[in-house]
Amino acid sequence: MKVVQDTAVHMVIPSKDLQFLLGHIDRVEVLNDNGFDASVMVYWGLPEMQRLVRLYGDAPCPMDKEYDWPGLYTPFVHQRITASYLVLRDRCFCFNEAGTGKTSSAIWAADYMMNKGLIKRVLVICPLSIMYSAWQADIFKTAMHRTVAVAHGDSNKRKKVISGEYEFVIINFDGVATVEDEISKAGFDLIVIDEANAYKTVSTKRWKTLAKLVTPRTRLWMMTGTPASQSPLDAFGLAKLVNPAGVPKFFGAWRDRVMHQASRFKWVPKPSSKNDVFSALQPAIRFEKADCLDLPDLVYQTRDVELTPQVMHYYKVLKNQMLITAAGEQISAVNAAAMLSKLLQISGGAMYTDTKEVVEFDVSPRLNTLMEVLDETQHKVIVFVPYTHTIHLVSKFLNQKGVVNEIINGAVPARERSEIINRFQTQTNPRVLIIQPQAASHGVTLTAADTVVFWSPVMSVETYLQCIARIDRVGQKHSMTVVHLQGSEAERKIYKMLQGKVNLHESLVELYKQELGI
Repeated sequence: MKVVQDTAVHMVIPSKDLQFLLGHIDRVEVLNDNGFDASVMVYWGLPEMQRLVRLYGDAPCPMDKEYDWPGLYTPFVHQRITASYLVLRDRCFCFNEAGTGKTSSAIWAADYMMNKGLIKRVLVICPLSIMYSAWQADIFKTAMHRTVAVAHGDSNKRKKVISGEYEFVIINFDGVATVEDEISKAGFDLIVIDEANAYKTVSTKRWKTLAKLVTPRTRLWMMTGTPASQSPLDAFGLAKLVNPAGVPKFFGAWRDRVMHQASRFKWVPKPSSKNDVFSALQPAIRFEKADCLDLPDLVYQTRDVELTPQVMHYYKVLKNQMLITAAGEQISAVNAAAMLSKLLQISGGAMYTDTKEVVEFDVSPRLNTLMEVLDETQHKVIVFVPYTHTIHLVSKFLNQKGVVNEIINGAVPARERSEIINRFQTQTNPRVLIIQPQAASHGVTLTAADTVVFWSPVMSVETYLQCIARIDRVGQKHSMTVVHLQGSEAERKIYKMLQGKVNLHESLVELYKQELGI
């Protein structure tokens, strides 16, 4: 296919297919038909190209010709290609790697289709941690002329948002079931699923709810950077929603196709399973960060994590105690740092009392968000955790999830650290290093990882930059991602200062006063 003068697409097809083509597309001109091949010109419009995709699997999209690409920044080449791919397909997968900006691609694609009158409302279903920081923020930046709301909170609040007139509505995975009826009546003609691996299991309530909401006329775009990364079995649930013809009707038949039973309780992938998974998860587009030559070397992400009621309670108790202590006293930088550190400890999962005892808190939302980050990349990851007891909490959780990890903190001898780093750099495992920032923020090369996660913020700009420099150095072969996990106001403010390279030592007292509202 070749676009001619930005007006038509020239095609050569078998003569036997000519009547079929003419029966499905109106604006077609036959240039020549010798009985074997037919040369035709198809008008280069969006409806015509969408029909060509259904007939032949591919077609050039007129989006670039017709769309102004609004927003605060110019899209990268791979983002334009991705948006065009989505526009032409009612149901498809976007498997672009984390950090490539697929959120913005989907927003531009949806905005273009709204301009063309093809859709009116979009429902975005995504993890709780990125509803505001990724989706709402990106809509504000790329399609600020559109209305958007987050359906989060109690049932009445969710229902009010969904029944409103917002063009984009964002909701978390488990919130969908609570307002299923309202969603089905709200006129969403496009559903976008971010981190789609959440729907890999057909037996879950989450999957069954979505399957009921996706009608034959519903457009569905499912996005994840790591499709079927754990097992070929994971492809079944995703394919049943986008490409049901690509998999058997029942899960057991799919398991028998892609897995071999090695023993009574052990199944292993068949050699052919990779091809079976590829065929099932179509149509799909994928860009890895290494493919995106115009992508910045370093991309920052923020993940908002809910504070559990237990954490919120103790956070408020400590703030009240701090307020009483601060009343009428001169606050020093040392005292401010100590008190802010206590707030960060509570937010992160464990606090040390004045008697050196450890109080552990429920931070399951933060742990689950960490797993979301790990699931979105196929490469190794470094998690910087400032406090010792929290390090062991994170390691225990990853062990339970089957993620091989090792720890580097002040208690690990230098020789053992060297051995751990060598394994991390040269062997398949460990996949994750959990590091206390002060123990490995200088002079250590960890380029086997392309992602750094800050479990909670550090208290020094120098330490923050040095942590990132562990992967951003000679030997790095991939674009890199830095992820901030944040739940409390103290964390949000400190991350903002770290990214702005504001010297925290000079600002701790002011930050402390802001946190207390004094």
